[in-house]
Amino acid sequence: MSDLDLLTQSLARNVKRWRTERGFTLDALAARAGVSRGMLIQIEQARTNPSIGTVVKIGDALGISVTTLLDYERGPKVRVVPAEQAVRLWHTDAGSYNRLLAGAEAPGPLEMWDWHLMPGESSPSDPHPSGTVEIVHVTAGELTLTVDGIEHRVPAGASATFEANTPHTYANEGHVPMDMLMTVSVPAVH
Repeated sequence: MSDLDLLTQSLARNVKRWRTERGFTLDALAARAGVSRGMLIQIEQARTNPSIGTVVKIGDALGISVTTLLDYERGPKVRVVPAEQAVRLWHTDAGSYNRLLAGAEAPGPLEMWDWHLMPGESSPSDPHPSGTVEIVHVTAGELTLTVDGIEHRVPAGASATFEANTPHTYANEGHVPMDMLMTVSVPAVH
């Protein structure tokens, strides 16, 4: 079985598990996440490989991290994630990518990401739930971070924090690859 097949099956199992645990019908989760009921059915039946944007919307609506959606098994309080187990969820032919390094529920979803953006590439993000905060730390190149239509330059060695409940875009407008680490904290669903 391929890595993609394993992810698709894990996502199917976990969306259904967490939807049931939260007491959401398919219609309720579809409305909360802003995705179609048909898409949720396909995901729960492992018949589709949804975009990272769709997975993030579902995780946000359920109040859990993408990591938890991909594997909900609870282990000891310390969890080491080997480098080869980091999950690449987005990439482009030019070589840009992101990897989900680790995640936890504390008290809401908390995720750590590794991003690599090639010159001239960007990745837009839909608004997250109110109260969501992102922290980025640029390790190489320069990030052009656009939050609610306003551009912010974040050079190598600098960090930025922002409320992520508005549209935002990560872009590399420079001439060298841009690398950054990002954490996302989403408030718990009540």
